[in-house]
Amino acid sequence: LFGNAAIKTFSKRGYQWQLDVKLLSDPDRVDIEALNLSHGSGHSTHSKKNSLQPFAWATTLVFAVLIVFGMLNRDGQESSNHQIGYIPFDNINNSNAIKLEDSESLVFHEVKNFSTKHFLTSHQLEYISLSQENEFILAGQIRNFNQQYHLDFLLKGPYADWVGQISGTSHQELIIRLKNHLGQPSIYEFISKQQSPDLKQASLSIAHQERPDDLIILNHLVESYIETHEFDKAMVMADKLIELANLQENVQYHGNGLLNQSEILTHKELFDLSSQKLSKAIAQFKKINDLKRYADSLEKQSWIDHQKRDYPAIKTSLLKSAELALEAKDIPRELHALTYLSIMAKKYRQNEDKYLYLQQAESKMREYQLPIYHYAKIPFHHAIYSDNPSAKEPHLKRVLEYTELNPDYWVAQSSRLQLLKHYLAQKRFDEAELLVQSAKSDNAANSFLKTLLAQAKENEEDFLRHAQRTFEQAHMSGDKRLSLDIALILCEHPNAPVNLDFYSQYIKENSTKYWRIENEKKLIALNL
Repeated sequence: LFGNAAIKTFSKRGYQWQLDVKLLSDPDRVDIEALNLSHGSGHSTHSKKNSLQPFAWATTLVFAVLIVFGMLNRDGQESSNHQIGYIPFDNINNSNAIKLEDSESLVFHEVKNFSTKHFLTSHQLEYISLSQENEFILAGQIRNFNQQYHLDFLLKGPYADWVGQISGTSHQELIIRLKNHLGQPSIYEFISKQQSPDLKQASLSIAHQERPDDLIILNHLVESYIETHEFDKAMVMADKLIELANLQENVQYHGNGLLNQSEILTHKELFDLSSQKLSKAIAQFKKINDLKRYADSLEKQSWIDHQKRDYPAIKTSLLKSAELALEAKDIPRELHALTYLSIMAKKYRQNEDKYLYLQQAESKMREYQLPIYHYAKIPFHHAIYSDNPSAKEPHLKRVLEYTELNPDYWVAQSSRLQLLKHYLAQKRFDEAELLVQSAKSDNAANSFLKTLLAQAKENEEDFLRHAQRTFEQAHMSGDKRLSLDIALILCEHPNAPVNLDFYSQYIKENSTKYWRIENEKKLIALNL
């Protein structure tokens, strides 16, 4: 009602009223007609004025409280700070680690005996212990090329990660720009609480309005539009990102904008145009020797090659992506390229390649001495390559063994779901019950397990409760596929006393092409 500038939010502290407020000397003098309260009522103007008095006084009181709170919080704005545990940045071209000093709004606590390399390859596990002392953990890598320094940073919070790239002519300039960026309260809102994609998008839009020149925020906004499949808006904002990057002479985000546009065009199945954007993005990344984004570009190119059913081109793109990641000392990107190539080899019945690149990935994991949960991908892939559910079962169990300390890792969640469906199909309800009970976290994936078990046991009350909880959690976490899956299950259920019109409409408005293909028979039966 009052506009975005009316109230300012301070993370974990409260709110401050920003607009000037004048106290009415006589609340009864409020213009009733101006408030449009007289239409459709037989009451006299006098009675309207009297009925308005409590409203007017209450409104005045609320404004007064907001003003007082704002005055009390004004000094707090300057003293408010964010406590960040940081791992001294790796300097790829120099052995000296970069340390951070406190600023007015940021307090840094160095995480001792911890390397950036280790954190970046194991943060899904290590964050759990590190967050007991610091809610936010910052890590990064610095490299220099052509007298420019470039920082890749990761700020990890309880619910999400915030990543970005910053460039400067010196280490000092780099750190100043990083602190200026991280000083924004909105960043901590994004990563310290769970937000639905729509809410995140709205928050990012406001953050962009407040800091229109911040390329990192704008890049996140583009990605949020892609996430919600608002591709036209995403393309417009990506154009804006490229234009702004050019004005700032920022090659990094010029390339990032082109990379975003390629992804948008791929979603629209405009593969030739997408490939052209990738070529332009790669040209930008080569200017600053950004091997990571160059590797990402080739990984995206492999999907375009897949649409053309060109396995040799897929193989070339992914092997080059792995090579670039190795040169950049980026272990996750290197392993992803190899395991993804193994999957692609299976799709094209290249059995020799299928096992060759999976073995290479496993060998790399041992060489890098990665935490055990990384190895879960190996039996997970063997399960994919197995011919039937019974053959998959031992591999899926091995996945759960490897991820015992990190049970919410995505391969563990997928394996648990496959095992449950297998148990239920064979009516092994005791094992199914134990499997569901072992999933302790309150999240959408585990609620889905409870839903399927209740459905199989024909427990209507538990089924409905868990199904609605699953939809709520999946929607809040941005898991559109699971949201669609559970909406379809609810629409199929004959006796569920739920708003079926809502779920059927959700499917119509949000289903993707590939999801509809996978569920074609069910959708036809439901006339969806």
